[in-house]
Amino acid sequence: MPAQPLRPQVVLELDGYLKPNIPAIMQRHDSFRKWKDSFEKHEGGYDQFTKGYTKFGLNVTPKSEVVYREWAPNAKEAYLIGEFNEWNRTSHPMTKNDFGVWEITLPPLKSGACAIPHDSKIKISMILPSGERIERLPTWIKRVTQDLNVSPVYDARFWNPPASEVYKFKHPSPPKPTNIRIYEAHVGISTSEQRVGTYKEFTKNILPRIRDLGYNTIQLMAIMEHAYYASFGYQITSFFAASSRYGSPEDLKELVDTAHGMGITVLLDIVHSHACKNVLDGLNEFDGTDHLYFHEGGKGRHELWDSRLFNYGSHEVLRFLLSNLRFWIDEYHFDGFRFDGVTSMMYKHHGIGTGFSGGYHEYFGDNVDEEGVVYLMLANDAMHSLYPDSITIAEDVSGMPLLGVAVDKGGVGFDYRLSMAVPDMWIKLLKHKQDSEWDIGNIVHTLVNRRHGEKSIAYCESHDQALVGDKTLAFWLMDKEMYTNMSDLSPMTPIIARGLSLHKMIRLLTHSLGGEGYLNFEGNEFGHPEWLDFPREGNGNSFQYARRQWNIVDDSLLRYKYLNNFDAAMNHLAGKHGWLDAPQAYVSLKNEKDKVVVYERAGLLFVFNFHPTDSFTDYRVGVEEAGEYKIVLSSDEPKFGGFDNIKLDGKFFTTPMEWNGRKNWLQVYIPSRTCIVLAK
Repeated sequence: MPAQPLRPQVVLELDGYLKPNIPAIMQRHDSFRKWKDSFEKHEGGYDQFTKGYTKFGLNVTPKSEVVYREWAPNAKEAYLIGEFNEWNRTSHPMTKNDFGVWEITLPPLKSGACAIPHDSKIKISMILPSGERIERLPTWIKRVTQDLNVSPVYDARFWNPPASEVYKFKHPSPPKPTNIRIYEAHVGISTSEQRVGTYKEFTKNILPRIRDLGYNTIQLMAIMEHAYYASFGYQITSFFAASSRYGSPEDLKELVDTAHGMGITVLLDIVHSHACKNVLDGLNEFDGTDHLYFHEGGKGRHELWDSRLFNYGSHEVLRFLLSNLRFWIDEYHFDGFRFDGVTSMMYKHHGIGTGFSGGYHEYFGDNVDEEGVVYLMLANDAMHSLYPDSITIAEDVSGMPLLGVAVDKGGVGFDYRLSMAVPDMWIKLLKHKQDSEWDIGNIVHTLVNRRHGEKSIAYCESHDQALVGDKTLAFWLMDKEMYTNMSDLSPMTPIIARGLSLHKMIRLLTHSLGGEGYLNFEGNEFGHPEWLDFPREGNGNSFQYARRQWNIVDDSLLRYKYLNNFDAAMNHLAGKHGWLDAPQAYVSLKNEKDKVVVYERAGLLFVFNFHPTDSFTDYRVGVEEAGEYKIVLSSDEPKFGGFDNIKLDGKFFTTPMEWNGRKNWLQVYIPSRTCIVLAK
């Protein structure tokens, strides 16, 4: 069915200020429709076009034939080589069709087994027009391994385990979460030991923690195979291969399936914004040209990331990338994606050296890369058409309007965008301002300032803030005292008392006021004391900081457990009352002198006192609904490292009189640096 033309009125109903940019929005939507209609006409629509991985790469037929197809138009000859034919460069020639696609079919052995043994090494060998012979890993390969004792270059392997060893999924995906609470995690660092963690260990040790903390979604980083561990998974070499550092493909399937059994949705951190420039085991110069999957010359290179940039205007590149999305859902049962580096994809300047002021001319002018935007529209439209419950999240610093609006309404089609201004605000406050200088109005404005009708995921800190060179919020707050004064056996110092209090308050304020979803990077829920730094030359290849120290949160004598307990209580309360999918909060008070914030959301009343020294008794706060209220969460509880000054069994009755724009008021006791949540 052809894509329907866009009506300008649909866009203007969302945002009247977009009127001058309607021609640009119509133009990109027309380009999107042309691609979608072309897929319908020539490729069997999204359904067939996104199944490229069943046609390209190595696939086994029901008769145990191995069929290998590869797009390499520049090659003059091509041969499949590997351990199966003792690396003979001439015994298995491939044939080329009119579209530059090479193909070979290997019949089964006399025994009926595949001609290529499971997990054996393979390559494609090609002769270029110059007569030069080059050898590459198949681009659609599903398994690559690295033996660093021999070489950093990956080996491609034919992954075809016997039926008895193929993981069989037991659990359906949970229903699509609306009240989305994301735990951002990296399998390799998910051990306390100084080594690379495994899928199996994550499944056994970390999934139960995530469930108990009340997160309903996991976002897994660094799963797509990447050459260099210290790239944090952002220099992809093999797009269809799950990283072998952590175990086998079957182990990853078990991880996803086990999470589903716990009711947890699993998202993949997908990197389609760029690719590793490796030639011997990446996509770069695959058929001897520099413009097969990428733009040629400078347009195809990212100067800051030192990587290659995809040509989103190429039919075969679209097949590769859209099929890549589908593959991770079909093969591994991922429930959706967090798209990395979306800003780089949407602008010709890639966001380099550009400060976005919020002026609409920045989003629709000559600086926009229409092909990149249209690829994202196709990706979102295809995945949401094929998998209506799938979730897509955009990592965009620019604030592109319509990013989180459906494609048929003129948008780019993401379900959520990351609120990247929020963590920046918290870091700046902790770095540059005394507590008495905090601008309550500005804090609230940053948290509520989001585009109407587009969902945002708020976070205080993600993996970006945890990396070496930066510091986690806990580290900004408590720094060196985390090594000496985090034991319950040591006295509570002013720095630790402040750190514990503000860590909890910052998280709850961000969680309940900042968006329609919430994200936390693993370990930060308990105030992980150190940054993250992967083994590399600069640190003597040390794993000292490439791990999560679960031992400190499990130690009952240490105060990290209080932050962990609060994180769980906050998430479970959010799950019970559903504030993340409730309408945006009504903020009734932003008192600069008292440093008090009061707002209502999802029928709950939130009261924060950020004042460094002053506590307030009988503090009058407005509330819309009359009735009897009780405290359902207090940051001052002893189990959260609080001082137990707030009594939880008190009842609060409203008085019918307008206060701060609300119909009623009640009075509460709010000690310095505490927050409470009341429910009717």
